[in-house]
Amino acid sequence: MAEKKGFFSRLAEGLTKTRDNIASGFDSIFKGFSSIDDDFYEELEEIMIMSDMGIDTTMSIIENLKQKVKEEKIKEPEECRQVLIDSIKEQMKLGDEAYDFKDKKSVVLVIGVNGVGKTTSVGKMASLLKGEGKKVMMAAADTFRAGAIEQLKEWSVRAGVDIISQAEGADPAAVVFDAVSAAKARNVDVLLCDTAGRLHNKKNLMDELKKINRIVEREYPEAYKETLIVLDGTTGQNALAQAKQFKEATDISGIILTKLDGTAKGGIAIAIQAELGIPVKYIGIGEQVDDLQPFDPDMFVNALFDRGDE
Repeated sequence: MAEKKGFFSRLAEGLTKTRDNIASGFDSIFKGFSSIDDDFYEELEEIMIMSDMGIDTTMSIIENLKQKVKEEKIKEPEECRQVLIDSIKEQMKLGDEAYDFKDKKSVVLVIGVNGVGKTTSVGKMASLLKGEGKKVMMAAADTFRAGAIEQLKEWSVRAGVDIISQAEGADPAAVVFDAVSAAKARNVDVLLCDTAGRLHNKKNLMDELKKINRIVEREYPEAYKETLIVLDGTTGQNALAQAKQFKEATDISGIILTKLDGTAKGGIAIAIQAELGIPVKYIGIGEQVDDLQPFDPDMFVNALFDRGDE
C-alpha cells in the first residue's frame, strides 16, 4: 500500500497544473452559483473543454449530469460535484479483460511517434512485469531512430531481462521474427516489441506495422496479441489525433499515457478513452523505473480533483 500511496502523491503532484485549471474552476462554479441553470452548465462545459477533455467527452459528461440532477432532484450546485466526479470515473472504467495479456503467453507491440517516451515505456514495462514474476523479453525493433537500440539495451540491463536486437537500420520485421522465435524457445511469458516511431501519417510506417503483425500471426498464432500506443500527455488534442491515425492502420488495445507530470492537459486522458473507446492501461509520471504504473481510474480522478487516495 505504501508504494501505491507514493505513486498517488507523485501523480497528484504531476497533475497540479491540470488540477489548478479544473478544480479551482469547479470550486468557483459550485460555490459561486446559487442555482443549477443553463449558465451553470455552460461554465462547467467551458472549464472541462479548456482542460483538454474534448468537446464530445464534455458534452457526454454534462448530459449525464443533467440526467442525474433530474432523476435525483438535485437542487444545490455543490451537490453536483460528486455526481460529476463519479461520472468521469465511469467514463474511464477498465474492462475486466484489460490486463489479460499478462496472464498468457503474449506479444505486446508498443507503437507511437518519436519523442513520446516509447522506448522508455517499454523498458519500464519490462521492469514492472518482471517485478510481477513474469518472464519478459524485449525486441529492439525501432531500428531507425539513432540510439534507440542502445537505449533499450540499457533498459534490459536495468530491468534484468533478455533483449533481441540487430544492427541499426535492420529490417524491424526481421528483429521481431528473431524475437518471436527466441521467446518461444525460452518459454517467455511476455515479449515486448519496441517499434519504429516515424511520422504516423507516413504510409511506409503503417505498412511496416502490418508486416510485423503478419509475422507475429504467422510465427506465433497461439500468442495473445496486445498493441499499446504511447501518447505524450503534454500534447493534448494532438495525442488524440495521433491515436486516431494509428487506429486506422492497426488494432490498438490500450494506451500508455506518458509525461503527465507537469502538464496542464491531463484532462486528455479522459477524452482519449471516451472518444476512441480505447482504455488507458498505463500512465507515466516521471523518469524513474517505477514511474510507469497500471492505470487506476479512481486514483487518477481523485488526483485530478485533489481528493486524497480514496
